[in-house]
Amino acid sequence: MIKILAIVPARGGSKRLPGKNIKVLNGKPLIQWTIESALGIDDISRVMVSTDSQEIADIALQSGAEVPFLRPKELATDTSSSSVVIEHALNYYKSQGEIFDYVLLLQPTSPMRNKKHNEQAIALLKSKEADAVVSVCECEHSPLWANTLPEDMSMGQFIKDEIKNTRSQDLPLSYRLNGAIYLSKVSRFYEENTLFLSSNIFAYVMDNESSVDIDHELDFLLAETILKYKESNA
Repeated sequence: MIKILAIVPARGGSKRLPGKNIKVLNGKPLIQWTIESALGIDDISRVMVSTDSQEIADIALQSGAEVPFLRPKELATDTSSSSVVIEHALNYYKSQGEIFDYVLLLQPTSPMRNKKHNEQAIALLKSKEADAVVSVCECEHSPLWANTLPEDMSMGQFIKDEIKNTRSQDLPLSYRLNGAIYLSKVSRFYEENTLFLSSNIFAYVMDNESSVDIDHELDFLLAETILKYKESNA
């Protein structure tokens, strides 16, 4: 068995969707969906929430996570990186004499990711003898149909000539990061200061329905609609 620290980062401030981390989604605070997805998994030693908000901390504790500290304000700004938050949490546990083999970052904005997904990602890590696993899903539209636009909005060079007459179903399948699961070996994280390692890293493919990432109100409504549909068709 490996020893994993699951970290749920939940900053109190959210400009695009205020209070989103504790906004009630189909009967539960948003963050609770993510906490519950990590509880009861053998390889996960601790499920902790890193937050600067006492309100979020209280809800996290009620949901079964531990909140050993409130994150310092300087690590909870709009520009604070995930790496800084992870290092802060790992260093805290290290100061308490607890060392982990892997760290699992679970963003609370991915409520459709469940326990099965986390277990499968860990199983993939073991089977591949990997240093990192990151979740992805199929792109809704091929990136070959996308480009930046110049100031004059000209589309003359928007799509490459060899792509213009290609049917969308004939384009190669593309994948994108879905933000749900980042699992990395702690020693490699310290070396590279990122969960997206440069080598021995593998993709865990999730379906698009489970890959909803809540950033705006529309995303929230989509997640709620899917959850209600599943509930009524269970």
